[in-house]
Amino acid sequence: MLKDSDRPGPIAICCMLFAVSGAALFTAEAAIYLLARHAGLVVNAQSAGILTVLVFGAGTDYALLLVARYREELRRHEDRHEAMALALHRAGPAVIASAATVALSMLCLLAADMNSTSGLGPVAAVGVAVALIAMITLFPALLVIFGRWVFWPVVPRVGTPEPTATGLWARIGQRVGRRPRTVWVTTVVILGAFGFGLFALKADGLSSADSFTGTPDSVVGQQVQDRYFPAGAGQPLVVIAKAGAAGEVKSALAATKGIAPGSVGTPPGVPAQRNGLVYLEATLTDRPDSKAAARTVDRARSAVHAIPDADAKVGGGTAVQKDISHASARDDKLLIPLILLVVLLILGVLLRALVAPLVLIATVVLSFAAALGVSALAFQHVFGFAGEDTSFPLFVFVFLVALGIDYNIFLMTRIREESARAGTLEGVRIGLAATGGVITSAGLVLAGTFAVLGTLPVVGFAEIGFAVAFGVLLDTFVVRSVLVSAITLDLGARVWLPSKVDPPAVSSIAGRAQLSPSGD
Repeated sequence: MLKDSDRPGPIAICCMLFAVSGAALFTAEAAIYLLARHAGLVVNAQSAGILTVLVFGAGTDYALLLVARYREELRRHEDRHEAMALALHRAGPAVIASAATVALSMLCLLAADMNSTSGLGPVAAVGVAVALIAMITLFPALLVIFGRWVFWPVVPRVGTPEPTATGLWARIGQRVGRRPRTVWVTTVVILGAFGFGLFALKADGLSSADSFTGTPDSVVGQQVQDRYFPAGAGQPLVVIAKAGAAGEVKSALAATKGIAPGSVGTPPGVPAQRNGLVYLEATLTDRPDSKAAARTVDRARSAVHAIPDADAKVGGGTAVQKDISHASARDDKLLIPLILLVVLLILGVLLRALVAPLVLIATVVLSFAAALGVSALAFQHVFGFAGEDTSFPLFVFVFLVALGIDYNIFLMTRIREESARAGTLEGVRIGLAATGGVITSAGLVLAGTFAVLGTLPVVGFAEIGFAVAFGVLLDTFVVRSVLVSAITLDLGARVWLPSKVDPPAVSSIAGRAQLSPSGD
């Protein structure tokens, strides 16, 4: 029989994780197929691509947290079944709360006007739910079946010291604890400076040519057409109105700035009138995906809507893109506050506090603004992108907040657990030391999975991949590990208000020691 030291280790865990994530993805895709076929769920290529990233990224987060807690318990218990039971009991609530936060945040997208955005909500929620089930059932079972050797070359033995007590994150916690107020104020100022890059954000849509990182045949064809034909010839403005007002509608369109002279009429082969309605087309003088063409749509709509009893509707490719931009702006204003409210409620229930959830939400918003600001500057000055897609801010917010809140939950639930035993100040040190490594690992994996989107030839995907990857790394190494820890140290036991967590004896000592003559 092989000894633990003779067997493979972390590679085995990675293989298990990959296999379980793959099984979760296939199961989620099967469930989503049934929803699409029998419940009318809208699924597109964007949803399918994001589903893959989400299942592997979120599933890895949950697995790493469980593995870290299981390894701790193996140092305390000989029976690995007992160790896993305790690991699930102690890490389970944080994992389930994290998955619930992501799933409920995604379901908020159902309130979106855009079908593509609304359809993404259930797709992502199903993916996260299946990943959660797989990581708290199949994955723990495999870990227990294969035994301690999966951790080789550092196999956790009963009685061996916990390395987090003297590791990197323990030292970082000690340094942050020396001057917590200076640390968090400085961090807030730096992140706020990053946020000024938001002024460079141009999330008002991309033209067809600007939507690709390269130059596909469709873009080349459009360029050739522009040289020999009117700019808007390929996508005319389409107007449907009551037949009795046809003459007035034609005159109004012909007089509209941005409509090519003599282009208003019914094209050959198309019935001019049907069921009391008239069909008209008008050629734009500007490219159909330009801002000038969008302004022409506004003028045309104002002109025909002013005609009594015409009941005119203006459509076409340019009008569709304009309406998409309008719907996206509306979705941003509705969904971002709604998602923040959902996350706040879940954090409040999980932590049984009010101050801590408010602090965490504030750090999430600051982190999002900083990530978006840096990304906007990078897109403009490094990558040379013309702007951002209209859905870019919302998608980045959803992924950064819903997934980034995982790390908040992992850290704060552990701090709360340790605070009940040793007080908040000691709880922060232990919590950061115990979860710093797993949060860093999870962040690197999640950032790597989203960075894969940057390899796609579509600018919209590349921008989302870069922004989320950068935001996750910022969240992992700065916001969770430094900013949240420093604020919690500065507030002390007050962070758990209105509940009380610190033991009475520890609380009184911590209260006197919170502000030292050399501290902040």
